[in-house]
Amino acid sequence: MPVLCSSCGNRRAALKRPKTAHSLCKECFFWAFEEEVHQTIVSAKLFKHGERVGIAASGGKDSTVLAHLMKLLNERYNYGLELMLLSVDEGITGYRDDSLETVKRNEQQYELPLKIVSYEELYGWTMDAIVKQVGLKNNCTFCGVFRRQALDRGAIMLKVDKICTGHNADDVAETVLMNVLRGDIARLRRCTAISTSSEGDGVVPRCKPLKYAYEKEIVLYAYFKKLDYFSTECIYSPNAYRGYARTFLKDLESVRPSSIMDVIHSGENLSVREGVKMPQQGTCNRCGYISSQALCKSCVLLEGLNRGLPRLGIGKHHRLQDKILSQQPLTENEERKLKAVDF
Repeated sequence: MPVLCSSCGNRRAALKRPKTAHSLCKECFFWAFEEEVHQTIVSAKLFKHGERVGIAASGGKDSTVLAHLMKLLNERYNYGLELMLLSVDEGITGYRDDSLETVKRNEQQYELPLKIVSYEELYGWTMDAIVKQVGLKNNCTFCGVFRRQALDRGAIMLKVDKICTGHNADDVAETVLMNVLRGDIARLRRCTAISTSSEGDGVVPRCKPLKYAYEKEIVLYAYFKKLDYFSTECIYSPNAYRGYARTFLKDLESVRPSSIMDVIHSGENLSVREGVKMPQQGTCNRCGYISSQALCKSCVLLEGLNRGLPRLGIGKHHRLQDKILSQQPLTENEERKLKAVDF
């Protein structure tokens, strides 16, 4: 006997929601999913009427669903936002070039203007070239740092007031676990924030409208809505540290589906005892971007690449920053350590 939708009671259920275990028809699932994202936006006061908002678009399921929902909800509830797409071309042959074709189709489908910024244009390097020098062990560090700054630079070019990203509940929970495992108290305090305020010149506030949306439900929404998205994983990410946190989280979810939300709520309610020394936010002496050191991570990584010392920005090499700033040569022993690459 077919199972009826637990919401409307009329139509046949098409799926069982991973988040709530309710059996819903497609129409009721669409409404529930869209309303939850709307409530997240409204309760957190993510946007103000008249703002220009850049949607970080990679062509993947999360950013495609985000673009679809932002356009839909903006029209349905009259947010009064001016929306546009912002993409970063990391220069990964066979991956990013294909996904950007999806983004260009999304530009036409959603009738939103698109801006693409590239690593090569901003830094003089592509990820293909970086991997040749760095290897496959720490390449995600370079990509993550450069992408964050590239998004800010692209947002400034577009003159947007905010950037919204497709980070979902699984992403946030994984980040909480990663920061616990690394003992990174500073990031642990802020990684669950649904929005960030402006942290200085050159930094555009960001928000996560999909913060409480399960990844499985985003996939179901994209599938049933027949959205056009790119589903291939990055060819350089198999060894990423996040992958281990993701596997652990999926194992927890299979036993207890609420684990994802439990981890997020734990991260939101964590407090740091008094007396714990936290990094002081400042600006980079070279490029002016936010940094707790004399040089931001992006400048250190870039300096290492340009000097042929790819490990310069991997790990803690703060004591070398004065030498880098003053363009002093490194000792033979320092250079030998920083040239070592694990492929």
